[in-house]
Amino acid sequence: MHWDFALILLFLGIAVPLLGRRRVRQLMQMPSTTKMDRLSLYASTLAFQWIAAGVILWRSSAHGIHAIQLGLAIPSPALTVTASVVLAALILLNQIMGLRRLVAQPEKIQGILPQLALKLFPQDDVERLAFFALVITVALCEELIYRGFVQRVFQDWSRGSVIVAVIGSAVFFALAHLYQGRRGLVSTLTIGLLFSTIRAWTGSVLPCVVAHFVADITVGMLAPGRLHAALEGQSLQGAENTVDT
Repeated sequence: MHWDFALILLFLGIAVPLLGRRRVRQLMQMPSTTKMDRLSLYASTLAFQWIAAGVILWRSSAHGIHAIQLGLAIPSPALTVTASVVLAALILLNQIMGLRRLVAQPEKIQGILPQLALKLFPQDDVERLAFFALVITVALCEELIYRGFVQRVFQDWSRGSVIVAVIGSAVFFALAHLYQGRRGLVSTLTIGLLFSTIRAWTGSVLPCVVAHFVADITVGMLAPGRLHAALEGQSLQGAENTVDT
């Protein structure tokens, strides 16, 4: 393996998870976030994602790895489009059902992910526009990084083993979301395995980019309103119980 590829993998597998956990720890210690806090976070994430993607494209090109080898192509248009539509529909359904289950169980709203959602997701039109740009960036860059670069590196390192490539990509993707806790780690590993398999099957990261975008934009736009409504319902219920007693 090339030394620069090894450094990139070390950064993705160690530094990214540690930095993510530290940032989440800081956010969880804050009683609330301001508009400027959220916009600053969006901006810093945008910058980091594009820089990381740029470095990976630069080093990959330096070693003769072309765009098609990173999944930045559509070898089979019909298969790719079909996979994109089906995968996006499944992810959309999963996100909506997940939000419904969460709202139906108010005690779970105190968990780390719902609390992060309340602090990070957009609250007005300006934030929604910035969040939209963020979601596009994350969908493109993370799929290039994990389903494009990492999956390619593991496939080359294992002398063409698709299974090793799929598992390696999924593990690194899950580690990047270590801040979500144990349940989040399991769910992102599962999603990572699914996405990596689709990328290997179609030869393109496009289905994963589309599904990734659908997943993030759905929860980002729907979660704040539903979570706030559930919290208000909890408060009203608590007030009624207090009056009754």
